[in-house]
Parts: sequence; C-alpha cells; structure tokens
Amino acid sequence: MTTDSSLKYLSGFGNEFATEALPGALPDRGNSPQRAPYGLYAEQINGTPFTVARAANRRSWLYRIRPGAAHDAFVPHRAGARWLSTFKQVPTPPNRMRWSPTPISSGGAPLDFIDSMMTVGGNAGCGIHVYTATQSMTSRYFYDADGELLIVPQQGRLRLATELGVLEVEPQEFAVIPRGIRFQVQLPDGAARGFVCENFGAPLQLPTLGVIGSNGLAHPRDFLTPVAAWEDLEGEFEILAKFDGQFWAARTDHSPLDVVAWHGTHAPYKYDLRKFNVTGFISYDHPDPCLNLVLHAPSATPGVDTLDFIAFAPRVLAMQDTFRPPWFHRNVAGEFMANIHGHYDAKAGGFEPGSMSIHNTMTAHGPDTATFEKASAADTRQPDYITDTMAIMFETPVIIHATEQALQSSHRQADYVHVWDGLKKHFNPQQR
Repeated sequence: MTTDSSLKYLSGFGNEFATEALPGALPDRGNSPQRAPYGLYAEQINGTPFTVARAANRRSWLYRIRPGAAHDAFVPHRAGARWLSTFKQVPTPPNRMRWSPTPISSGGAPLDFIDSMMTVGGNAGCGIHVYTATQSMTSRYFYDADGELLIVPQQGRLRLATELGVLEVEPQEFAVIPRGIRFQVQLPDGAARGFVCENFGAPLQLPTLGVIGSNGLAHPRDFLTPVAAWEDLEGEFEILAKFDGQFWAARTDHSPLDVVAWHGTHAPYKYDLRKFNVTGFISYDHPDPCLNLVLHAPSATPGVDTLDFIAFAPRVLAMQDTFRPPWFHRNVAGEFMANIHGHYDAKAGGFEPGSMSIHNTMTAHGPDTATFEKASAADTRQPDYITDTMAIMFETPVIIHATEQALQSSHRQADYVHVWDGLKKHFNPQQR
C-alpha cells in the first residue's frame, strides 16, 4: 500500500481523525466538492444511524480512486463454512466447558483468516470465534455487514490492510474493524491463531470512569488508528461479504483498498493490552471483573451492556486477611474466557495459552481445588505480584449458545468438571 509509512498511526479513541496520503487530497473544508482533488471519488460510510447523539455518531468521508460500488453483483459463496451466525443448532448444556488450544492444521489445504474461522458460540449480541490461519489473503478482500470485529491475536502477528490504512497487530494487542470496512489479513509470521468477537450491537466504546476518576483502565491516547494508504492495483479480485449471516462474493477488477484520504470517526483501531492501567482492591475481597473493563457495547437499558471486553493483565494483589482469587460464583452473565499469554492465576493447570472456556448463565464456577487450597493457605501479609500473564473475557448478559462443532470438538476437555473434585467438607458446628 502506498503511504508515507504504514507504521504511522493517529492517536486517541473516538476522535474526528483526518489523514491524507497525498498532500491536498482532503478537500479544504472537509466536505464533498463537485470535483474532489486528484480526480478522486468522495464516498461516505456510516456505522451508526444518522440521528444518534453526536458523541455516539460513527461516520467517515473517504476520497478514493474508484467508488466502493464499482464491482459485479454478489452471489452466494462457500467461504467461511465454519463461521456461523445461528447458534441454537443443538441444546447448550449448563456445564462448565473448556477447550485446549485449537490445533493449527499443518496438512491439507492452507486456510486464510476467513476460511479458518470456527464459531464457538454466540447469542443475539455477539458471535465468538477462533481462527487458525495458515496463509495470507491475496486476491480476496472481506467486509462484515453484520457487526464489527474485535480481533485478539494469540499466536502470530496479523497485518490488517484496510480501506483506511494498515494495522499491524501482535499477541497481547487487539484490533477492531468497524462494520462494513473492507480489509485483508496477511500473516507476517506464518501460521496464526486468535479469537474474534463479532459485535452485533452498538459500536464498542470506552467505559465511563465514574468514581475511579480521571485515570485508570484503558486511556484514550493509547488507541491507535492508521494513517491513509492506498492500493492502485488492477486485476481479478474478489470482495467477500458476510451479510445477514451468509457469505457472498462479488468480482472486481481493482483493489478496494484505494482510499487516498479520509476523515471521520468510523475507522479501525488497535490497542496494546499491556498498557491497561489495572485498578484493584487493596483492603479485602476480589474485585468484580467489570473493574478490568477495556471496551463495552451499551444497550438501551442503562447499566446493561450487550458485550463487555475484559482483560486480566499483570497486577499486584495486596489485600490482607482475605481470599485473593475470584470466589466461587454464579452470575447472570455468560462468560467466554481465553488465555492469551502466560499463566492465568485463578487456574492451577489446563488453561495454557490458546485455551478457552465458557461458564454460562447461573452455572456455578470458580477456583479449582488446587487454587482454592493454595489461596486459603497463602500468607496475605505479602503482596502477590502476578506477572507475565494476559487473559481476556467476552461477557454478555445472556446465555452463550455453544455451537455443535465446538461441543463435539476433539480438543474439548471432557474431564474439565473434575478440576473441582476434592473440595473437602470443612464444616464443624462446634468450632467457629
């Protein structure tokens, strides 16, 4: 892609950005003139309804070599055979479920980001997927009309070439591709694995900090948006679309990544989770996971989100005379967890990087037996420095319906229920 540098970024979350890869490519007043500079076409993309509040509005003006409409008709396509939008194929059991890392196939036909995607579960608010890609996308470009894509690499970097510029994302970072933005996924390190949350609701946004104050959690300035770039390529290309749960393809004779300049708020971005400013308790009890909230998709009901994205980053536990790990609990929320890097402190084993789990609505879960015993005997006069770790959670207010392909997967841990074996009876009514 042609730009001054694909590694330059614009900083800040939710800002009105303006960037041009050629001087003067943006019209002086940022409007749509009768003739755009350099013979470009003006095109607007809207990610929210026109009449939403100004602060929530997501839209961008693009100045491109050819308009996005310049392609053949879409026809049904067999791409994304395991990327599903229907989640109630079979009954979802209330069992606690965990999977070892999804294998990256070394045999058979190579799979790109789209064709390697496997849906684990979902509901009306989101779809949850895992990708295990072994080849870059070349003549194929993709956009999702159903939702925005929150992409969390676990193994291998991704180079996300989008209409609005290039994002390079490594493990312990994540990227968000807004609804409708066309992009291509390349694999600089070869095979790659990671997790994707397809958000069907309102666009993800930073939470308000409330009583936390002016600092804490993810800071807006650490979110990076790409500068303008363009591809002026001609040939035979394919635009792949996910639309109403189905995959469609249209032929085009040029690259759709031909935006020379753009301004607006509907744009891809990335964030380094290692910059997350953890806020925790230092007196007693374990904080609720919402205290680790990175982004959320609010619903029409105040205080209720359709999706929460949570990070369990390196932190210090200093609470004294208390049980430091998460206690045993049952929540209204459906929880999908994945280990990105290192050791997750609330599990003694079986949750290595690349592993994932689902603990669903009102299903009892918590520390396994070994973790409970260790935490019960720990010297809480000493702080516990939890380093070299990164786990994430996609949390929703309703049940996550597991797909049949996930339930029957060979890397599902059938013995996961036994990690709570050995929790002994300690009750003695004669001794307080």
